[in-house]
Amino acid sequence: MEKSATRWYSQLYVQVLIGIVIGGILGYFEPGFAARLQPLADGFIKLIKMLLAPIIFGTVVVGMAKMGSIKEVGRIGVKALIYFEVLSTIALVIGLVVVNVIKPGVGMNIDSAKLDGSAISKYTQVAHDQGGTVDFFLNIIPSTFIDAFAKGSMLQVILLSVLMGVALVQMGPVSKPLINIIDLLLQGLFKIVAMVMRLAPIGAGAGMAFTIGKYGIGTLLSLGQLLIALYLTTLVFIVVILGTVARWSGLPLMQFLRYFKDEILIVLGTCSTESVLPRMMAKLEKLGCEKSVVGMVLPTGFTFNADGTCIYLTMAAIFVAQATNTPLTFMDQCVLLGVLLLTSKGSAGVAGAGFVTLAATLTTIHTIPLVGLVLLLGIDRFLNEARAVTNLIGNGIGTIAIAKWDNAFDLKQAQREIAALDHAPVVPASASAPPSGIEKG
Repeated sequence: MEKSATRWYSQLYVQVLIGIVIGGILGYFEPGFAARLQPLADGFIKLIKMLLAPIIFGTVVVGMAKMGSIKEVGRIGVKALIYFEVLSTIALVIGLVVVNVIKPGVGMNIDSAKLDGSAISKYTQVAHDQGGTVDFFLNIIPSTFIDAFAKGSMLQVILLSVLMGVALVQMGPVSKPLINIIDLLLQGLFKIVAMVMRLAPIGAGAGMAFTIGKYGIGTLLSLGQLLIALYLTTLVFIVVILGTVARWSGLPLMQFLRYFKDEILIVLGTCSTESVLPRMMAKLEKLGCEKSVVGMVLPTGFTFNADGTCIYLTMAAIFVAQATNTPLTFMDQCVLLGVLLLTSKGSAGVAGAGFVTLAATLTTIHTIPLVGLVLLLGIDRFLNEARAVTNLIGNGIGTIAIAKWDNAFDLKQAQREIAALDHAPVVPASASAPPSGIEKG
């Protein structure tokens, strides 16, 4: 009996779930105190983010070097981009269809001229600073090698990683000592991640306490129709679209959700997919995906394959138009969809990325009043929970699917890992070390 009780509360997902519940209760009954807990959540996310750049760099470089062929790298990259574009487009279209059917903003009759736009000025400024498509691609190139790591820019780090990986492949056997050093460094970094993950229940609980404490349940009720519409839409997308992709990959959706339940709950509490990126990479490798595929696809996917954000963008844009009685023709909505296909790829690594992207989009098309975004501010944190969880699940399943497409997914290994969940010994949060030093044969 004692062993069973220990097993119950030693599981990370249980600890995180308890933290989220306590945070929610605290936010409801002690909103003033709860709103001051945000630094705990921010601190946890920062601890993880400080490790992301070297982990991504090391994983991509080691994976590519062990591939031994530049053609393989190019093949995986092309397949990943095709997959990302198809899934992102489906997500945008689904969001557009649902918001036109449910019409959550119709009847609000908001006069956009009376809205105070000062509350969204910081988001519109960031959107303006992002520049256009040319600026986006130029910003992928770092000013210096070290600058990419100092800024923590994911796309810049990936670019440097690919270049270094290609260089080591071309160097041949002479590069093996350097590869081993990078691999050893990776194992050390993942040990640090395992230590930081002990704080996950505190980070998730503090994030939930802040959300409820600052914005309150009343905010949810006032715009509840949009909130419910988004949550239901993301749920349908996960079950139908991602579920179909998961079945094709050989790993049913429920098994995927069960295997990654810890990471899903942490993202639910913190609203940050980056907080679990290192663990996702380690567990996907352990599940049977080759290191090279995981290293290239998962970090890139967080930029180019934000399915939850895509659903949010179309639904939020049309909601603002409906709430402010702004008429949109079919062509207007097609133009919006076309612009979002580009802008949805351009805000990775920006705080409040979904909101910033939406501001940039409305600034571009001039059809929907930009000031209408004020209506979304109060519930954006709650909307962010749905899109962050969907982004995480979408990229996890996407990595497995691309690995399967490239014959780099060991289904038998995945089945063994899933079966082991029923007979797993007690594993504390600090023991989530990666198979970083294991080369697949």
